Amino acid sequence: MSFFGFGQSADIDIVLDGQESRKTAEIKTEDGKKERHYLYYDGETVSGKVNVTLKKTGSKLEHQGIKIEFIGQIELYYDRGNHHEFTSLVKELARPGDLTSSTTYPFEFLQVEKPYESYTGANVRLRYFLRVTIVKRLSDTVKEQDIIVHTLSQYPEMNNSIKMEVGIEDCLHIEFEYNKSKYHLKDVIVGKIYFLLVRIKIKHMEIQIIKRESTGTGPNTYNENETIAKYEIMDGAPVKGESIPIRLFLSGYESTPTMRDINKKFSVRYYLNLVLVDEEERRYFKQQEITIFRRADKGRKGAMGYLQHKSSNPPPSMTPTTQTVASDEKGSDAPQE
Repeated sequence: MSFFGFGQSADIDIVLDGQESRKTAEIKTEDGKKERHYLYYDGETVSGKVNVTLKKTGSKLEHQGIKIEFIGQIELYYDRGNHHEFTSLVKELARPGDLTSSTTYPFEFLQVEKPYESYTGANVRLRYFLRVTIVKRLSDTVKEQDIIVHTLSQYPEMNNSIKMEVGIEDCLHIEFEYNKSKYHLKDVIVGKIYFLLVRIKIKHMEIQIIKRESTGTGPNTYNENETIAKYEIMDGAPVKGESIPIRLFLSGYESTPTMRDINKKFSVRYYLNLVLVDEEERRYFKQQEITIFRRADKGRKGAMGYLQHKSSNPPPSMTPTTQTVASDEKGSDAPQE
């Protein structure tokens, strides 16, 4: 037995019901490593048992109560002192007393609402976890166990294609088309680019997928951009009337579903960025926001609720740093240095 209650006199183990057959999923940690935890969905019951094992046979553990919590929280890395909890449920496992032998306590959080997907980003983390606390006079004994939540979405049959004409007046006029505006995580982006007017010498063209993580609100909003995919679609000069196909497989890249205004703390959005480079190394680009979602498996469609995403405003235009170019009435391009 530890003197004066210091030290940990019992071990806590959390065992989830059905964990032998439950799927697991990976998630990045703050330091870029990956962890694997049990996978849950919105509305699923989280249940199991808590094993409290005394470290020394014949010893006695005096406590002020034992409880288990189910917590969903958002942690902003620039505000680490404040954890913003959007879900917090508590179950009492034992009232104050003495624990004279190792004991098992069952628990059940019935049909728990889990409105957001687990996420670890550059400046924010959203996590779900179980926390068991043995309350003691001087030093509590605490054990936490994370779970991962995936949010499933289904969209209406209507999934409009993206068609845009963009150009530089009297120099370049192109038309690009993507087959749809909403894609699931393992989808294929299919499209075409048409060159209607080419009077500048283009030597290279690529399509990028850009992930933009926004944290904070109003003037305190901070954007972190990450290029998660680059796909070269042309190497050499195009000619008027030429058409170039695009076929980009999303399954080969690490992306998450689009997350908009999560608990008024952060957003994660995705953009297709078309980049053209001329012979003088000037970069011309055009961004278009797309929605990425996690598609429900066939076996889960009947049981799960779906999140319906509202259409969003187009992404803010990016201005050139060294040169301004003219545009037609339907779109504009700007050189990137």
